[in-house]
Amino acid sequence: MKKEERLGTGAFGQGGSHDLQMERDQMLHLANVTAQLLVDRIENLPRERAWEGDFKETLEEQFMQPPPEDGRPAAEVLTRAARQVLPIAARIDHPRFFGFVPSSPTWPGVLADFLASGYHVNQCTWLTSSGPSQLELVVIDWIRRWIGYPKGAGGLLTSGGSVAAITALVAAREATIYTSHQTVYMSDQTHSAQIRAARVIGIRPANIRLVASDGRFRLDMEALARAVARDRVSGLNPIAVCANAGTGSTGAIDPLGEMADFCEAEDLWLHVDATYGGFAVLTERGRRLLDGMERADSIGLDAHKWFFQPYEAGCLMVKDVTRLERTFGISHDMLQDTIWGSRHPNFSDRGPQISRSVRALKIWVSVQTFGMRAFRKAISNGMELAAQAAAYVQDSPILEILNPVLLGIVCFRVNPGDTSLDASTLREINQHVLANIFWKEDAFMSSTLLHGIFSLRLCILNYATTWDDVRETLEAVERYGQEAVDRYGG
Repeated sequence: MKKEERLGTGAFGQGGSHDLQMERDQMLHLANVTAQLLVDRIENLPRERAWEGDFKETLEEQFMQPPPEDGRPAAEVLTRAARQVLPIAARIDHPRFFGFVPSSPTWPGVLADFLASGYHVNQCTWLTSSGPSQLELVVIDWIRRWIGYPKGAGGLLTSGGSVAAITALVAAREATIYTSHQTVYMSDQTHSAQIRAARVIGIRPANIRLVASDGRFRLDMEALARAVARDRVSGLNPIAVCANAGTGSTGAIDPLGEMADFCEAEDLWLHVDATYGGFAVLTERGRRLLDGMERADSIGLDAHKWFFQPYEAGCLMVKDVTRLERTFGISHDMLQDTIWGSRHPNFSDRGPQISRSVRALKIWVSVQTFGMRAFRKAISNGMELAAQAAAYVQDSPILEILNPVLLGIVCFRVNPGDTSLDASTLREINQHVLANIFWKEDAFMSSTLLHGIFSLRLCILNYATTWDDVRETLEAVERYGQEAVDRYGG
């Protein structure tokens, strides 16, 4: 095979750096091959397992090879990636993937990422990316209105909630007098990303306060007040409180209004982690549950969770956007030409990244394609299915509900009412159930610890998930649970 045929470049790609180019027909052919692979995957997904994995030694045998000196047909390479590499992973968009916090991207969102990648825009400044920057301003303003922030609020799209939290806490730190004795407060149910963010900005691990949660897994306000007062008396400098608008374990929502009152009185920055639950605000029920979130100084949300976008689509909103610009707006000689557009927003002045991908396009394209009614319906569907699942668990003679189901997360365990199994045996039984779902079923679910109790956990977010998907998974839990009770419980 000639080199031109192998690379698909033909005469257009002869010599020098042009060896990396392809002709129009070959480019279109490869794009079509890729699209067909992806559409085939989406069509076949409900009939496949929700998880596939393999061991490192096995995968090393297949892939640990030196890079080729000469290329191979691109269609063959892409097909191999689609058949042998990408499927060996959690299929997070599977309608029966209930583990962790799943995601089910819209097809227009996927295509928007493809389009943005092909245009190869670096969305760092207005000079380099006027159109994409304006589109991000549009999407940020949509989100501002959805969460109830006032005019003058703003933010930026990030890789996800982790970077959003880091960015928010840097702004919180810069808004106060810096000392080496700063403290940050959050519930013991808070996601580890918030703890990591506090460490990244320089808070000593010993000064990160994990405040006790109550029986509904919400931050205990009296415990928070005592912790802040105790630290002030000890000469420490409290700077911020992280609230949960839907914890990752249970979907619990901290007392947001009370926390806002407390932080205003104590002059503390209030950051809300709404990365999982924040977009529920688009529904009538979600808006009631999240009342008070709009009073926070900053809010982190993930559109790649309950707004159905491909990764990465995080967002940080700040009530006073100038807080971000004062914190991150650092001049650089090499970027001095950004004086063109200097009166316009440069997103690199709002966060830690200079080189930035175009993240707003997928959100904008998805909303323009389907309209907001479809998104509200899809979010509501997850909440309704979770409520049905909770009712199923409560009616089951073998299952026990372990959390108030507010959003889309149901925590429960096998615990028959007609037995007296000790805690250790119950843990073994439920681990047995989880392992069987993991290896034998088409579904995938995960677990968590709730005040020390091992809990099975369903997180229902996928717009394609039906009640049959949920019900049949719960029936499998009951089946494996009864087997385990008979084995372990005598």
